[in-house]
Amino acid sequence: MPKIVFIGAGSTIFAKNVLGDCILTDSLKNSEIALYDINLQRLKESEAILNNINKRYGGQATIKVFTDRKKALERANYVINAVQIGGYKPSTVIDFEIPKKYGLRQTIADTAGIGGIFRGLRTIPVILDLAKEMEELCPEALLINYSNPMAIITGALLRGSSIKTVGLCHSVQVCVKDLFKPLGMDPEGVQWKIAGINHMAWLLEVTKDGKDLYPEIKKKAAERPIPHGNMVRYEIMKHFGYYVTESSNHLSEYTPYFIKSKYPELIGKYNIALDDYIRMCEEQIERWNVIGHELLNNKNLEHERSQEYASYILEAMETDKPFRIHGNVMNTGLITNLPQKAVVEVPCLVDRSGITPCYVGDLPEQLAALNRTNINMQLLTIEAALTKKKEHIYHAAMLDPHTAAELSIDDIISLCDELIEAHGTYLPKYE
Repeated sequence: MPKIVFIGAGSTIFAKNVLGDCILTDSLKNSEIALYDINLQRLKESEAILNNINKRYGGQATIKVFTDRKKALERANYVINAVQIGGYKPSTVIDFEIPKKYGLRQTIADTAGIGGIFRGLRTIPVILDLAKEMEELCPEALLINYSNPMAIITGALLRGSSIKTVGLCHSVQVCVKDLFKPLGMDPEGVQWKIAGINHMAWLLEVTKDGKDLYPEIKKKAAERPIPHGNMVRYEIMKHFGYYVTESSNHLSEYTPYFIKSKYPELIGKYNIALDDYIRMCEEQIERWNVIGHELLNNKNLEHERSQEYASYILEAMETDKPFRIHGNVMNTGLITNLPQKAVVEVPCLVDRSGITPCYVGDLPEQLAALNRTNINMQLLTIEAALTKKKEHIYHAAMLDPHTAAELSIDDIISLCDELIEAHGTYLPKYE
């Protein structure tokens, strides 16, 4: 009977999806599920919803809540992390509002940019503490990280602990479907190859019956009326040759080309939603106020297995039935023209022996170059977190493509200092 620990279980809908998947999986349905969160109300709500799903599908899982993380981790086989340190308020709001004073606008601010840097700095100390507890209590367990900034947190874990770790996102598995649907193309029977870094992985090949579909994709993309939600991705595909896995709102703040105070007309031209993550958080809170009561009290709550990779990883490791995922792992020569210390997103084979990343080789040089502009910031953020040296926070921000395109060095340093002060005890002390 495997033990699955969910850290950040107050993320109720996400916990429902990932752990509901486990409850529906034959090899996992009798698991011991341990839920941990610092928000006791949301923890109880997640427990209630998962109990409803569990009872609906046979009641074989054992679900327990914990307010002591160490107790939750005892004897764990798998640990799933989905924490958001500082939450929507105060931290996410701070990450948006203070940069606005400097004229620096963002869309999502959870992966790159100044928001991604500070979200990483808040999260890494907590996750490294979790890893230390795992080294003591369940050293053979697999830690599955879902928290953003994915590459930064996963990289810090791989460099700062001995725990087996993989980072998971869902942008890869929806990439082709989301590309094809608005173009009126059928993804059935399509073969594809994706590799790069998280949120900036590339659709390197897309074929059907041996035919390259990229010419048709690019033709249809060029003919689409504007405005629409994929315009930044199409523009990058037009000039760099390949389609990227993550959304246009994300991609617009990973590059220096689209959110520019000197050219405000680009926001409308490319249909970029500034402050989009703030809007999504507020909508999510409102939606929970509407549907939460129904979910909590639905004793016959149904669930369909989602496309999240977690349950498939656990199933493959429990049954030795191989499964392919795209995981975030250390670049041990997997993508040969990206840095060795980078965390890359590549195909991985999963079976009882664990997660085995697959060799990719060189990316097209222009794609590797775009990836490296984000990797620079990621590596310096990790360096800051591991060394506690403030100068590396400045370095990370100065090397971030969007931040550097908008602000002077003096303003970047001043902005970092303001953010360090505003986040207070959510950050450790830096020299």
